[in-house]
Amino acid sequence: MRMPGIRALIALILIMAAAALAGRAADCASLSRTSLPDTTLTTAQSMPAGRFVPPYGRPVDKLPAFCRLAGVIRPTSDSDIRFEVWLPASDWNGKFLSVGNGGFAGSINYYAMADDLRRGYATAATDTGHEGDAEDASWAFKHPEKVVDFGYRGLHATAENAKALIQTFYNSAVRHSYFDSCSDGGREALMEAQRFPEDFDGILAGAPANFWTHMLAAAVEIIQGMYGKDPSAYIPSAKLPAIQSAALAACDAQDGVKDGIISDPLRCHFDPSVLLCKGKDSRDCLTAPQLSTLKNLYAGAQDSHGKQIFPGYMPGAEDGPAGWAPWITGSGPGKASGPVYAENYFRYMVFQDPAWNLLSANVDITEAMADEKTGAILNATDPDLGRFRTRGGKLILYHGWNDPAISPLNTINYYNSVVAKMGAKNADSFLRLYMVPGMQHCFPGPGPNWFGQTGHPTAKGKAYGVFDALEEWVEKGTAPGDVIATKYLEDDVAKGVQMTRPLCPYPQIARYKGTGDTNDAANFVCRAP
Repeated sequence: MRMPGIRALIALILIMAAAALAGRAADCASLSRTSLPDTTLTTAQSMPAGRFVPPYGRPVDKLPAFCRLAGVIRPTSDSDIRFEVWLPASDWNGKFLSVGNGGFAGSINYYAMADDLRRGYATAATDTGHEGDAEDASWAFKHPEKVVDFGYRGLHATAENAKALIQTFYNSAVRHSYFDSCSDGGREALMEAQRFPEDFDGILAGAPANFWTHMLAAAVEIIQGMYGKDPSAYIPSAKLPAIQSAALAACDAQDGVKDGIISDPLRCHFDPSVLLCKGKDSRDCLTAPQLSTLKNLYAGAQDSHGKQIFPGYMPGAEDGPAGWAPWITGSGPGKASGPVYAENYFRYMVFQDPAWNLLSANVDITEAMADEKTGAILNATDPDLGRFRTRGGKLILYHGWNDPAISPLNTINYYNSVVAKMGAKNADSFLRLYMVPGMQHCFPGPGPNWFGQTGHPTAKGKAYGVFDALEEWVEKGTAPGDVIATKYLEDDVAKGVQMTRPLCPYPQIARYKGTGDTNDAANFVCRAP
């Protein structure tokens, strides 16, 4: 007699659940009528759980059901800022997490959005006002307003729209808002903290390209020195293993462990002269012109007066698929990302001349024109974060010591400038920097490179996740200390842990205690250098 009653109850529950889902679906569709400044919503669609196939790129799987919103923002007649907002259909954690871009942007980062959605966040992303390959800036030719959209306007407008749509969908304001990205996304992160401190409560900025103008002016000087003036000065990628081996031989053991990682490159006094060929040229040595190039890469580009334009690279991870080859040396002169980015930037953003020649350009004029034309739009170097601090914002920076795309010293320089401007005590109340030994650009490299940064979430909590530590700081006032980074075998979580190592709040570094497994973070301690 009780069974029919139970069945009826179950049926009623299922009907109510279906009705609730249908109601939420209707809520999603109704958002298409939401009025937002300078904005047209083009999509308001309830997406089922499972696979999502984005307009470009590979499909993403294992997504919860969500409300997908897409639109275009046109603050000027030449603007075309595409954006998307994804809202969990259930189990929203009450937070908003926005993601950024790499290179010259030009696409929506669906994969970072998917990571965030799986963890219960409402999330948003933008193409920053144009569509195209991340290395291509031809869209900027004779379109100055699009450069502004890319520089800062697109992300800010997207954040404002996302918060309004979240409020409408859930009938509840965001409890906490976050931004997490790397590379140009790191520049975007700092731009937000400096220009729009009300947008986000917590910001995680990795390897920020925030001194954009000098970073790419430096690329011109380096490339000219490498093969523009003397083709024999070019270092073939085949010689990178020998360079890395010599650097490791000089400095690897300084932290007490010989593990193929230089934990404190600032105190590595590696003399590249040991690589000078003593006889016939080979892949195991450098000719005199090549040695000069290597020294310049470590020292950083300089103008004609000997003033540094941008800091140099650190020794210890020159080789490997994500080392200097794809970014600096390439498969031949000019066949690397560095010259491609520099050429696109100066042709289409600075000089508005598609025929501009990187190899014959005057470096001093190039640097000055970059600052004049785009410095105020693209650089995010203001050390005064007083407004962000006053409203309770928290900022965590991180950078791989062996980044071949953006010198890690640039991030240290910015951190030091904030400390100098605001004072050590004030800076310590809202700012942290973590330098990552052996990590290259944003993630790859031989070092411990998985610590909860963008694209690499962890479920282990604040001890293992820098983003989790940021949330604890924002929401509970618990300032972050050491964060344990993990290196997985072949960078594959499924293959197990190769090593763990603490990441220390700068300027501390991790030192081996002297006993125990050197692959276990528990046997290291953070100390002042």
